Amino acid sequence: MSLFIDASYESINKYNEELCGDKVEILRDKDSVIVVLADGLGSGVKANILATLTSKIIGTMLMKGSGIEEAVETIASTLPVCKERGIAYSTFSILQVFNSGEAYLAEFDNPSVLCVKRGKVFEIPTQEREINGKLVKESRFIVNAEDMFIMISDGVIHAGIGGILNLGWQWENVSEYVQRTYNNGLTSKNMTKLLLSVCENLYMQKPGDDTTVVSVKIRKPLRVSVMVGPPVDRADDGRVVEKFMDCEGKKVVCGGTTSQILSRELGKEISTNFNYFNPSIPPTAEIEGIDLTTEGVLTLGRALEYMKKCLSLEGTIQDFLKLNKEDGASRLTRILLNESTNISFYVGRAMNPAHQNPEFPLALSIKLKLVEEMAECLQSVGKQVEIEYY
Repeated sequence: MSLFIDASYESINKYNEELCGDKVEILRDKDSVIVVLADGLGSGVKANILATLTSKIIGTMLMKGSGIEEAVETIASTLPVCKERGIAYSTFSILQVFNSGEAYLAEFDNPSVLCVKRGKVFEIPTQEREINGKLVKESRFIVNAEDMFIMISDGVIHAGIGGILNLGWQWENVSEYVQRTYNNGLTSKNMTKLLLSVCENLYMQKPGDDTTVVSVKIRKPLRVSVMVGPPVDRADDGRVVEKFMDCEGKKVVCGGTTSQILSRELGKEISTNFNYFNPSIPPTAEIEGIDLTTEGVLTLGRALEYMKKCLSLEGTIQDFLKLNKEDGASRLTRILLNESTNISFYVGRAMNPAHQNPEFPLALSIKLKLVEEMAECLQSVGKQVEIEYY
C-alpha cells in the first residue's frame, strides 16, 4: 500500500536578525518526498544565502535524479568561500522517502536526525564516506506507518546555553523529551510547534542561533470527503450523493439544504443536536453513515479561521489542543488537519440567496471562496486535495 509522507517545518531567527540562516526545501513528486534542511555558516544575510543555495541545489538535483556525490560537488564548487574562516559550506540533512516505504538519509555536520518508532527514538545505522573532502553519513532503510523523523538545526541543541542550561538542550535531552511527549495522534505540524516552543522558552524569547525543526511522519492514507452545497441542476442530486457515498474514509456534510438532499436520497433521517457547545457556532446534526453533519457558511468560515491560526507562524500547539472541543467548526478542522491526508470536496454551485450579493459573479460567492481557501491551507501542509463542482 502506498504511504503518505506528512512533512512540515518552522524556524525562529537568531535574535535581532531579519533573515534566517536555516533553509528547508520539501519537494514532492509522484514517487517520493525529498526534505532538505540546510544550515548556513554564521547568521544573517550570508548564512541565508549559503543555506538557500545549498537546499535549492541539493533538492533540485536529487529530484532530477542526480546522486548525492554530484550534488555535494556542485555545492562545493558553487558556494563562495568565507574569508575569515577559509571555508564555504552549509551543513545539511537530506531525507528522501518513497511511497513504497524505501528511504534514504544523508547528513553532513548537522545534529543527527531523530527517528521515532513505536514512541521510542532509535539510532539509524549509518555509513560514512568522503565526498569532495566532506564526511557524509548515509543510510538506506525501510519505513513503516506511524514512524516519525525529526530533523533539527544546531540552534535546537544550543537552546538555553549559557542561560537556563549550561550546556544547552543537548541531543539526548531532545530525544528524551520527544519520547516523553510523543503519541500516535501527533501530526508533523504538532511536533514541529511543540519542539520550537520549548526552544523559544529555553532561549527566553531571545534565540542565540537560528533554530529549525522539520518533522516527517509516515502515515497510511486517510481519506475524507466533504459535500458542500446543492448541485445547480436538481437532477444531479442522486448522482452526486451516490458518488459521495461510494468514497472510502470519513464523510462530512456541510449545509442545511445539502443535508436534506442527502437525507432524502439515502432515506435516512436527520437528527438535530441541540447542544450549543459554542453559542456563535450552529449545532451539528446526525445522519446515519455520515461522520459529521454541520451548518454551512458560518461553520466553514469559523473552521477556516481555526485552520489558519493553527498553521500560521504565530500559531502554537495550544491552538491545536483547542480543536478537541465538540462544536462543528472544531470537529471539522480536527478532521481535516489531524485525521486526513487526502481530501475530496464535492461543491454544489446552486445559489443560496442568504449568502450572496446578487451583484457579485458566482465565482466570488462566499461558499466557493471558503472552500478554495480551505483547500489552499490544506495543500500548504502537503495534503492532497481535489475539488469537484456540480
